[in-house]
Amino acid sequence: MEVIHKIGRRKTAVARIYMKEGSGKITINKRDLANYFTTPTLQYKVKQPFALLGLEDAYDLNINVYGGGITGQAEAIRLAISRALCEVDIENRAVLKPEGLLTRDPRMVERKKFGQKKARKRFQFSKR
Repeated sequence: MEVIHKIGRRKTAVARIYMKEGSGKITINKRDLANYFTTPTLQYKVKQPFALLGLEDAYDLNINVYGGGITGQAEAIRLAISRALCEVDIENRAVLKPEGLLTRDPRMVERKKFGQKKARKRFQFSKR
């Protein structure tokens, strides 16, 4: 029974997952899934790849995640899980790819420019 190690990223969040066959126990930063992600929406995002494939209680996950906010972390975990499931069985790719679960979301915060208030907002213009 080998352990599959994969990394998922979203914004500034980085998730490292260690997946092995088991009973469906998910541990995030040494805490339970329901304890770490309290809202049902975020819990659904994490479990989405398993739900699509019907493998809810097939694998145990040990996850280390840092950086970003809770939504970014949940989506980083989702990407890592999707990648791991594709390594388990290449047939899973055909189900996950159309759902967009194998695509790294490239959207990042744009940097602030000098001479401006924010990334795109300017200081108030005064003609006189």
